[in-house]
Amino acid sequence: MITLDDIEDMTCLTREEIEAVAEHDRLPDVSASCLAEYMMHQHHGAAKVQQMICEDIREALHRGDKAHARELYGVLHHFLKEHPDAARGASA
Repeated sequence: MITLDDIEDMTCLTREEIEAVAEHDRLPDVSASCLAEYMMHQHHGAAKVQQMICEDIREALHRGDKAHARELYGVLHHFLKEHPDAARGASA
């Protein structure tokens, strides 16, 4: 049986990045990993994943969940380090 770890190994994303996409679109982790991997291979797809993580951070802050916002900020920081093309203003 294929596990989430196996699926993560087939993507260019970390488990935390997949979980952020899952949270944003309210999807199971397996579906979110497929969606995110697909998006990462689309024009401006990395920027869209970055936007999803930013929106999750805003939602956590609006709920007053600072701990989760901090976790997501760490995910965003790592994502931008690994995928600098996702940063706003990056040349396409």
